[in-house]
Amino acid sequence: MQIAGVASAFPKQYYTQQEIATALKAQWEGKLANPEVLNRLLSRVGVEGRHLSLPIDKYEQMKTWGQANDAWIEVAEELADQALCRALTRAGLSVQDLSAIFFVSVTGIASPSIDAKLVNRMGLPRSIKRVPIFGLGCVAGAAGIARAADYLRGFPNEVAALVSVELCSLTWQRGDLSVANIISSGLFGDGAASVVMTGAAREAHGPKVLATRSSFYPDTEEVMGWDISEKGFQIVLSPGVPDVVLKYLAKDVDGFLADQGLRRSDIDSWIMHTGGPKILEATEEALELPEKALEVSWECLRKVGNLSSASVLLVLEEFMNRRRPAAGSFSILAAMGPGFCAELVLLRW
Repeated sequence: MQIAGVASAFPKQYYTQQEIATALKAQWEGKLANPEVLNRLLSRVGVEGRHLSLPIDKYEQMKTWGQANDAWIEVAEELADQALCRALTRAGLSVQDLSAIFFVSVTGIASPSIDAKLVNRMGLPRSIKRVPIFGLGCVAGAAGIARAADYLRGFPNEVAALVSVELCSLTWQRGDLSVANIISSGLFGDGAASVVMTGAAREAHGPKVLATRSSFYPDTEEVMGWDISEKGFQIVLSPGVPDVVLKYLAKDVDGFLADQGLRRSDIDSWIMHTGGPKILEATEEALELPEKALEVSWECLRKVGNLSSASVLLVLEEFMNRRRPAAGSFSILAAMGPGFCAELVLLRW
C-alpha cells in the first residue's frame, strides 16, 4: 500500500490569536474573575493564528447546538470536497478511480454522513464503499490511514481515500469557564485534509505503508473526549495527557519497530500529531528525539492550531510535498487520542 496524494483545505477566515482572544474576552465579559487568565492561557498554547469556519462575529448568533451542527455540515461538505479533489489531483487520479472512502471527524454529525454527500456532490462511483468514523478524535488521522491500509491489503488493485474534517470552533462552549474549555478555545482550529492511497498492485510515487499498530490504554477514558449534552460538545481535556505520553509512547514505538526488525535510530523522520506544546515536548522527551525532529509539527501548530484528526495529515502533507525524506528512508506517523489510545504507522519513502 502506498500514499499517492495528500492535500489540505481551510475556511477562508483566518484570525490571529490576539484577534480571537479579544473576541473571547468580549464574549465572556463580566464572567471571568480574572480576564488576564485568558491571555496567559492562550499565550502558552503555541498558536499564532487559526482558520475559523465562520466570520468571528457570527459565533455570537449561534444559540443552539443544532445551529452549530448545521454550520458544521455546510462547511464540512465544502472543505471535504476541496481536500479530496486536491489530493486526487496530486495523486494523478480521478474520482472514478476510488473504490472506498473513509471519513473521520469528531466535531459534528450528519446522517447521511459527509462521505455520502460527497458521492452526490463530486460524482463519486455509486459502488464506492463508505466508512464514516466518529469518536476517535485526534488519533483518527493516523487511524484512518491504518484502516485504509487494512482495506487495500485485501484489495490491492484498488484506490481508497481518507477525508478528515474538523471544525473545532463550532464546538466552543460560551457558558463553560473551565480551564480545559479556555485552553481548547485557544488551541483548536478548523480545517480538512485528505489522503489518497493505492493498493500494492498499483503504481504510486509516495511512501509505502509497511505496518500499523493500534494501542489502547485501559482505564484512561477520562483523559480526553467530549461530554455530550443538549448544549453540544463539551471538552474533556485532562492535564495528565503528557503523563500518558511519557508512560506509554516509547514502549509502544520500540515494540512496534522491533517487530519490523528496526530501532528508533533507523527512523529518519517523525510525522507526529500537533497536540499542543506539552504534548510535543512529552513526545520529544519520551522518544529522546534530536533537536528539531518535530519541527514540522511545531510549525503546523503555530500556523493553524491543533486540527484534531486532520493535524497529523497536515504534517504528512508538508513532508510529502515540500520536505520529502530520502528514498528508502523510514518514517513513523503517529497520533494519540480519546480512549486513551495511540495509532502508529511505519512508512518507507
